[in-house]
Amino acid sequence: MDVEISKLSPDVDLSPFRLFSREEWASLRADTPLTLSLEEIKGLTSINDRLGLDEVVDIYLPLSRLLALYVAATQGLFKATQRFLNAGGDAKVPYIIGVAGSVAVGKSTTARVLEKLLARWPNTPKVSLVTTDGFLLPNAELRRLGLMERKGFPESYDTPALLHFLARIKAGERNVTAPLYSHLVYDVVPGEQIEIDRPDILIVEGLNVLQPPKLPRDAKPIPFVSDFFDFSIYIDAEEELLRRWYVDRFMTLRKTAFRKPESFFRRYAEISEEEARQTAFGLWDRINLPNLRENIFPTRPRADLILRKGSNHMIEEVALRKL
Repeated sequence: MDVEISKLSPDVDLSPFRLFSREEWASLRADTPLTLSLEEIKGLTSINDRLGLDEVVDIYLPLSRLLALYVAATQGLFKATQRFLNAGGDAKVPYIIGVAGSVAVGKSTTARVLEKLLARWPNTPKVSLVTTDGFLLPNAELRRLGLMERKGFPESYDTPALLHFLARIKAGERNVTAPLYSHLVYDVVPGEQIEIDRPDILIVEGLNVLQPPKLPRDAKPIPFVSDFFDFSIYIDAEEELLRRWYVDRFMTLRKTAFRKPESFFRRYAEISEEEARQTAFGLWDRINLPNLRENIFPTRPRADLILRKGSNHMIEEVALRKL
């Protein structure tokens, strides 16, 4: 019998998530060893992001422990299903983790840390990482379609190619390739690919990986990118913090990568600091903020885990979906 929400006891918690403070989450590390050196941690950190020893110990070691348990359980379920179906062979289904969130929130740092930590658990020695940037349409095609100002929005991706890639990974195929993207030239690199060869875990990082397509009226099955995920993470922060981090990163890049002759953004290295800052604000307000509000942020409730950052780029709260 259906129960009206209004008649439920006020003590009934309807949230699908269990919330943890940083201290509560850190206590779940148990005896998980720290397998990264300070030098390795430094090398995994993106520009203007902050990743210290405390963040790895308090946040990522408990998370790697949880994911190792989930992966082991999934591997056991797969083997049990194979026995039930009388299916032989050594095929395995890679465990796929999606990492979503805004531009400048620190997705790449999180993905790289998890890649290194999870590869050091005994049941998942082979961990691969791919970003959805490689599945962006080439700039020439985006210009033809009038989508350069919508780069990073769902319509700017070759979604069928991404779905085909994930389907092949889940099927246990060997040597599956994905296009390579260069942030320096701000485009997909023609003829360049990365190869994924039957990993134990594949981490897929991207802005819109949790977004579902519009459902067809005829109920025809249409796969979502997230249909292929076994676990998903959303990195969260307040809009004003994201704006500040984006502008700070832009100003740092202006003094570094933007100065390279082949950089797509070379012109921004030549203008004044104030002009560059105003340009960064304009790019955020015109492109990144609408994408965040329309497409990225609404997918936050679909994640299995939400990592919420504070003003210092440190994770202050963890929300884990209840089983």
